[in-house]
Amino acid sequence: MKKNRLFLTAVALSLLSMGACKKSTTPGPQGVQGQKGVTGATGATGAAGPQGATGATGPAGPAGATGAIGPAGPQGATGAAGATGPQGPAGATGQTGATGPAGPQGPQGPAGQNGAPGQNGQDGQDGNANVQNFLLLNKSVTLTGLTRLSIPAITQDVVDQGLVLVYFRVTGSGNAYYALPYSENDRALSVSNFGVGYVDVKANFTAGGLDFRVVVIKGTSITTLSFTHPGLNVRNFNQVASTFRLN
Repeated sequence: MKKNRLFLTAVALSLLSMGACKKSTTPGPQGVQGQKGVTGATGATGAAGPQGATGATGPAGPAGATGAIGPAGPQGATGAAGATGPQGPAGATGQTGATGPAGPQGPQGPAGQNGAPGQNGQDGQDGNANVQNFLLLNKSVTLTGLTRLSIPAITQDVVDQGLVLVYFRVTGSGNAYYALPYSENDRALSVSNFGVGYVDVKANFTAGGLDFRVVVIKGTSITTLSFTHPGLNVRNFNQVASTFRLN
């Protein structure tokens, strides 16, 4: 078969050479087409190459948004109360302790000596029924309030028409009384008000140990008093006591 193919190829080359030398208008016979060659067998698949190295891990993707918190579940029912345990037995009563002995009675103190009776004072010109005086011992005054002196002799008639005089001394200082209103250095005492049954004393300091003398005169006034008792200084308690024979 291979020889035939070679022979046909030689004939074709000869015809081409002849045509080149001499031109002819008559075409030559068509050559026979050669047969198609047989395709060779497919070669065997080559061996697989070695696997390449694993590539680096890519960056992690962004985290997803946190989901909303679900609603709280309903509260469970309250469990039943436990039973109260039994009361324990009462303890035994303790024994009564013995009564202690009575202490000895102290000796009786000696009887105090009776004081001499005081001399009765003479009635004043207005009579004791019209002039009364009261001694209130060891009283206190305060900066933040009033000191109320209880004087039952102050009636509505005295409030309307009478006269109330107030004096004070330091307790235990004798008969050195000072009339109100009183002011010395940074200390002041005055009568804030008086009414039926009382006198209110106002102070700008706080102190204790003060005696107060309150003289109540019915149905008079300073003007009348100065006319009936000329020269009387009502701010001097000793003069007032002497004038009205006050004890």
